[in-house]
Amino acid sequence: MLTSIFLAALAAFAAAYFLLGRGRLTALFDLKDGTPTPAVTQGDGIDYVATRPAVLFGHHFSSIAGAGPIVGPVIVAVAFGWLPAVLWVIIGSIFIGGVHDLGAIAASIRHQGKSIAEIANRYITPLSYRLFLLFTWLTLVYVLVVFANLTSTTFVQSGAVATSSIIYIALAVAFGFTLYRFKAGLLPVSLVFVPLVFVGIWAGVEFPLQNIPILFGGAENTWNIILIAYVFLASTLPVWVLLQPRDYLSSFLLYSSVGVGVIGLLSGKFGVHYPAFTGFHSDYLGPLLPVVFITIACGAVSGFHALVASGTTSKQLGKQSDAVVIGYGGMLTEGVVAMIALATVMVLLPGSAEAKQQPMAVYAEGLSRFAGLLGVPPEWGRTFGLLALSSFILTTLDTATRLGRYIFQEFTGLTHPRHRWTATLATLVLPAVFLFITLKGPDGRPMPAWKAVWPLFGTTNQLLAALVLLVLTVWLLRMGKNFWWTLLPMVFMLVMTTWSLVQLILIYKFSLIGIITIFLFVLTTLILVETGRSLLRRGDAPPA
Repeated sequence: MLTSIFLAALAAFAAAYFLLGRGRLTALFDLKDGTPTPAVTQGDGIDYVATRPAVLFGHHFSSIAGAGPIVGPVIVAVAFGWLPAVLWVIIGSIFIGGVHDLGAIAASIRHQGKSIAEIANRYITPLSYRLFLLFTWLTLVYVLVVFANLTSTTFVQSGAVATSSIIYIALAVAFGFTLYRFKAGLLPVSLVFVPLVFVGIWAGVEFPLQNIPILFGGAENTWNIILIAYVFLASTLPVWVLLQPRDYLSSFLLYSSVGVGVIGLLSGKFGVHYPAFTGFHSDYLGPLLPVVFITIACGAVSGFHALVASGTTSKQLGKQSDAVVIGYGGMLTEGVVAMIALATVMVLLPGSAEAKQQPMAVYAEGLSRFAGLLGVPPEWGRTFGLLALSSFILTTLDTATRLGRYIFQEFTGLTHPRHRWTATLATLVLPAVFLFITLKGPDGRPMPAWKAVWPLFGTTNQLLAALVLLVLTVWLLRMGKNFWWTLLPMVFMLVMTTWSLVQLILIYKFSLIGIITIFLFVLTTLILVETGRSLLRRGDAPPA
């Protein structure tokens, strides 16, 4: 049964890519290679850099994935059963997430590589532009808090992953200089560096990084400081130094983990033991609706994807047709990762100790089982799974900080390259505060930062997706295009996220998270009002 479910998902994704992605959506967004992209017309060697599709796919996918397509699906599957999660991943990826991601890239390259917020400025109102910038910047703050905390926790729990991650970053820098400064070919450089990444896994197991200096009361805070320093440097360096090569190398960790998962799922040696459905309410998460659509973001649809698509990917796209494989194809690939993550829950016995672990541990344990079919020792398999996750998260942290810097510079007008240092520091202040204070749940008990912020992060992220679809709908309407492809998903996501916002306000009331939620609700309302005003006014914006 497990194999049949996975094959059905793969068949659905393949049909969607060729019929919808390369068919209707390519025509809808008028993607033609005859028109040069912003990476070609505005190349500056720092942010606008025309990039090989294989390298750019690695960057884009590693940036949008993070731990999202694993943490969210695992949480929902354990709480409600795997069936609601499977249905949302497949349907969401094909009809909402893929349209959202490809549309964000297409809109950006039609507007000189500008962000979704700047496109809102053109097609809605200047006030909506300001509000959108503020909303997306806050979303990125939550992304940084959640994924930095997940990474530091993983490094504390597994010194092997910490060692492997440091080796992996060093290899990425060396790869970038070899490829771009010494002008070596991509294939021979890949044949050297990709195997070294996997050697780094062995080195991590053999030489785990333990007993690091304790700062601010614990090892986790030490790693928080290191991670903040890392993303500050990584997000301000030219993309060819670290961002592109690191993401390219991490894509091979992705491909390998997907390959291991596929082998395990197609082997027929693992059965489905966890219930398909356990009920409409979870004591931990709350009601099935709207929780499923908020908790599973990456893997179905995620507003953060649009920030990557219009913030970094569109500035590196060599030709317009590459947008389909990178935007729509990247979303479907993330759906495959989410299906593998769900499989690691489906093979568990209900009530088992494994089902009570943190989502990343559930995934790593499941991947270890699948890798065991290839003769890989369990410890190696777990380290491999956690390294793949941490590499995605490091990419997300870097990209989120870089995007936060872009948005801060847009908002303040400090657009000169020399201001990138100040803008990056400003973007990292709030995440640092969240990481070093004690956050509490609705019951008043202290909680890990990622767990306390996750409901707000999920709701904000999905609300951002709804707002991006709103901007795309207005753009398509102004262009005389078929806007129903974005309007219907936008209405659905807006209903689910507004529902969730109201629930969070009722739960957290006037606590820190409750106040932030109220502020986001007001921001959303103002953006919707501004959109209504723009549609009622006479005259259209000039076509792009």
